Amino acid sequence: MAHTKSGGSTKLGRDSQSKRLGVKIQDGQNVMAGQIIIRQRGTKYLPGANILRGRDDTLYAAQNGRVRFSTKNKTKFDGSRRKITVVAVALA
Repeated sequence: MAHTKSGGSTKLGRDSQSKRLGVKIQDGQNVMAGQIIIRQRGTKYLPGANILRGRDDTLYAAQNGRVRFSTKNKTKFDGSRRKITVVAVALA
């Protein structure tokens, strides 16, 4: 009897598209209203003045101006502290 082994299925071989996350406009660069500044999952960067946060945590410019990054200490509810980065747009 001539038998051929069946070429069964595999559970491997798939991969998702990269989401192109990260900082799109650097500190000190000019930005126009509605332009994406940061694409992120979660709030690694928090919105400051003249910044809007989208449903997927993307940060957008609310007005024209210059992008500014700053750090500050944030106190959590349990009293512990962590450094956070705040993104803001300074009006030109």
